[in-house]
Amino acid sequence: MAVIDLMLGVVRAVVFVYDVLTYPVYTFIQQPWEAKTRQNLGVVHQTERNAEAIAFRRDKGASEIYQEIIVRNGVDTVSKAFNYSVKKFGQKECLGIREVHGIEDEVQQNGKVFQKLSLGDYQWLSYNEVQTQAHAFGRGLRDLGLKPGSKISMFAETRAEWMIACLGAFSQNIHICTVYTNLGNDAVIHALNETEVTVVVTSHELLPKFSMILPSCPKLSHVIYMEDPVQTTPTDKFKPGVQILPFRGLVSVGRDKVESIPTEEPTPDDTAIIMYTSGSTGTPKGVVLTHRNLVATMSCLMFMLNPKDDIYIAYLPLAHVLELLSENTMMLFGIRVGYSSPNTMTDMSTKIRKGTKGDASVLQPTMMCAVPLILDRIYKNILDSVSKRGPSFQKVFNFCYEYKRYWMKRGRGTPICDKIVFNKIRSLLGGKMDFVLVGGAPLCEKTHDFIRTCLGVTVVQGYSLTESGCTGTVMESRDLSTGTVGRPMTGLEVKLINWEEGNYNVSDTPRPRGEICLSGTPVAKGYFKVDSNTKDSFFVDNQGKRWFKTGDVGEFDSQGQLRIIDRKKDLVKLQLGEYVSLGKVEAQLKTHPLVENICVYGDPYKQTTVALVVPSKVHLEALGQRLGKTESFEQLCTDSDVLEAVLKDLSTTGLSQGLEKFEIPSALTLCPDPWTPESGLITAAFKLKRKVVQRQFQDRINQMYSQKRPSSP
Repeated sequence: MAVIDLMLGVVRAVVFVYDVLTYPVYTFIQQPWEAKTRQNLGVVHQTERNAEAIAFRRDKGASEIYQEIIVRNGVDTVSKAFNYSVKKFGQKECLGIREVHGIEDEVQQNGKVFQKLSLGDYQWLSYNEVQTQAHAFGRGLRDLGLKPGSKISMFAETRAEWMIACLGAFSQNIHICTVYTNLGNDAVIHALNETEVTVVVTSHELLPKFSMILPSCPKLSHVIYMEDPVQTTPTDKFKPGVQILPFRGLVSVGRDKVESIPTEEPTPDDTAIIMYTSGSTGTPKGVVLTHRNLVATMSCLMFMLNPKDDIYIAYLPLAHVLELLSENTMMLFGIRVGYSSPNTMTDMSTKIRKGTKGDASVLQPTMMCAVPLILDRIYKNILDSVSKRGPSFQKVFNFCYEYKRYWMKRGRGTPICDKIVFNKIRSLLGGKMDFVLVGGAPLCEKTHDFIRTCLGVTVVQGYSLTESGCTGTVMESRDLSTGTVGRPMTGLEVKLINWEEGNYNVSDTPRPRGEICLSGTPVAKGYFKVDSNTKDSFFVDNQGKRWFKTGDVGEFDSQGQLRIIDRKKDLVKLQLGEYVSLGKVEAQLKTHPLVENICVYGDPYKQTTVALVVPSKVHLEALGQRLGKTESFEQLCTDSDVLEAVLKDLSTTGLSQGLEKFEIPSALTLCPDPWTPESGLITAAFKLKRKVVQRQFQDRINQMYSQKRPSSP
């Protein structure tokens, strides 16, 4: 180790001399001052400031693209947006689908057998071909007896047929009701029955679930399934009287109805989507979004883009408003959309056969949307790979990382460092990734910096909700800070209002704080058939502006930049009066490699917090080996020495991340079973169902507080 330290000292000296000598050259070539220039996303100005509220708004800036699409071509529905794209891009590649040659069984070293996919190249549908299939699907729905104003449900994974079905339904003014595929059966049944749909679109993989769902859904008469490219879909053993139809079969029916069934274009105020939330605080609610709402969001997103020869990789659930509107906006610009999944995205993904490239390697995308969970996993995977190379390599990597990070913050590139170290990491996502938009939950600052540095990509964090139509605030692409979610998006107004119970007020110094409210054209009509929730969450002020109360707590800086600091449902006041944001503590501790998932709990009558932790099996077993333990994973979760070691590691991490001592859990329970949407402990969007977790583990919580030491389940 002493030799490595000596070598690194020499390298640092050489690099210092190199930096001094090349500084003028790189400054002239790279012009780092350009990297610090903000985009022209429109001017942000303060619109309100009084004792109860403070608000900022960003008005539309000068944009020729906005003028062309929205103003001159009158695009005010999603159907008109796609028709505009077809007219402009016609024969250009639109949606990409990867060929599946077959499925193979692969025996692992432990004897387990996993199914792996043998995959080929991407095959592309042009804009004209997508429109032809979409319109045929829409006519097929009409042939089933649906009329304009009817509803269908989408319960399927993200794939090209999902988008084609959506555009086809819109072409007949048929409303889409989206349901997350990893919701439990009860939640799915609730959504299908509440919307009273008669037709649901699903997939080969999910069709078997309907043998259990259909008996509880009396209105359903047709189930349309998207076919598997290599397997035959069994369609027997379903409830009598319900027709099970293939997707391509319905498209074929619609192709023959061109003359008899014309398109029925929606109006801007027609409902486009009833999007069911993931239900973090109870039964999923349907958010009603009109075509006007969706196009307003697309017009917000277009101010963020500077399209060139881009490729967008689509893998997040299309039942999530972020993915749905991102893909529609890509098509509006003629940006190719290639479909993937978390199981096939990288060369190391779980369903990729050895010797086969992952989707990103083949597609080589330049743009993607992500949720923090995905980036956290990439971050941990990179660190794991580095640690396996030994402590000497770790020191070299850390030096390169800090060196690149230093110059990146100053607007300078590090081409030699990239070529030696970071281009190999960059190849994880195909080697050409340039822009990543993150939403859905707060992104840890450490992860944000790490991904931006190691992958050499622009990572932009935004803040939005389904109820705001995926609009809210967003960072400028050249903003190199972390911890902020940026300023209001174009055409949006963001307000903070006092929340007395949490002691957050707009009069707070140095920065005003309060509950975040959003206003603008993208804000939803309300909740489907839940008037009480609509009245609680949406309100009109004395100026006639309609607002949505998010339940999140934020703070503004003087430039209108927003930072999410709390959530009303996540705040707890401990016995000695300290306020703890449980979500903030979880976000910081989740960066530790040992933590797969975590729920922090604070009892108002106690002085400390405690934690329930789902540990990483690989890292916990490695910790056990270091402690001389030979037990199984489940036994390690109950071992007092292991528990104390984990608690010590998490405490160290918490303090290094800036947490106060009273925020850091004083005891923990290790939960060997993973938390999944099927278990009911997390939502379909992988957010904690805090109350459900608390109820299920209440005995363990009581035990942790009574023992004041790590607890075993």
